[in-house]
Amino acid sequence: MNRIVAVAVVGMLSCAQVVAAQSGRVTGTIRTSAKGTTPLRVTIDQKVCGNELPDEAIVVDALGRLANAVVTLTGVKRAAGAPVVMNERCKFSPRVQVAKPNAIVRTTSSDAVLHTTQAQSENGRTIFNVALPVPGITISKPIGAAGTVRLTCNTHPWMRGWVIVTDDASAISGADGRFSIDNVPPGTYEVRVWHESLKGAPQKITVTAGAATTANFQLK
Repeated sequence: MNRIVAVAVVGMLSCAQVVAAQSGRVTGTIRTSAKGTTPLRVTIDQKVCGNELPDEAIVVDALGRLANAVVTLTGVKRAAGAPVVMNERCKFSPRVQVAKPNAIVRTTSSDAVLHTTQAQSENGRTIFNVALPVPGITISKPIGAAGTVRLTCNTHPWMRGWVIVTDDASAISGADGRFSIDNVPPGTYEVRVWHESLKGAPQKITVTAGAATTANFQLK
């Protein structure tokens, strides 16, 4: 039995290695010369929220590396997971997520105050608006068609969150500004970058099998 399991594992690894050899990877770093903004002053529910909160509209480190930018590889279809929107310490966590079109979003809260999660499309149309009056309650709603969805809270006007709805392969830059999209078939693609406050031009790249292709962005 152990020999059979070992053979199966070796076979699985071989398949993974074959896929890796036949595909490429897109990596890069998102940078900006923009600076982070001053903390947000809290005007309601200070016992739960505190007196101020960091403004996460621009999260950048000392080297200019930018977090929360979404990089999308057009033409490579790949379904993202269903997002969970957490109302936590009077902010949306995580700030930015990726979802496939019509994915079911679960929204919940850990705060002992009334929150709402309002999702709006790019044209301002409300997709859903649900109240979360007590901690631990979870409500599920469809996110709708492809596009950029903005999350707000009617009770706490400083709260912001974003869901990029797409069926293209995407990645979100981390605290170090880096991103990676694996298992990309060889070919020429357009790479786009989105950020809630900054902009960057798309790039054309060519991916080759068994290699990493770099696409760095400087956002303004």
